[in-house]
Amino acid sequence: MTRLRAFLLALLKWPLALVILFEEWGWEPLQRLLARIGQWPGFRWIEGRVRALPPYAALALFALPALLLLPVKLAALWLIHQGRTMLGLAIIVIAKIVGTAIVARLFTLSQPALMQLGWFARLYTRWSSWKQTLLAWVRASSAWRAARALKASLRRQWSRWVRG
Repeated sequence: MTRLRAFLLALLKWPLALVILFEEWGWEPLQRLLARIGQWPGFRWIEGRVRALPPYAALALFALPALLLLPVKLAALWLIHQGRTMLGLAIIVIAKIVGTAIVARLFTLSQPALMQLGWFARLYTRWSSWKQTLLAWVRASSAWRAARALKASLRRQWSRWVRG
């Protein structure tokens, strides 16, 4: 059973790593974008209220975007099933980006309250450690290094082309 488990984990490692990399790629820039929007008059008040939430209310609010986007993603899957594949995929990607932005901002605002929950703080610490280990594994892989080299080469070619 251990070999089967190891095989299945290895099989899931790359897709999971790609999802996490996508989240990492979008987390900070999207959170900063929503922070700028949060400076608008009405949103400042909302952000202040989110920061003041007690731990379990912050946890409920943190889970809300996933629950609200679930019907949207299910509708997108229905569209894919109906043959409107590109529309369905576009909705899923947009929902993922919007969801990541909202969750990133909510987490930034509510992290102090969430960390007051001992079990949440322990899980977050374990998750962060596991995520860093997984990302280090990806970044050490030959596929990652080849992709980085290709990206650098394309940037150099683009730069030369732009300069004329």
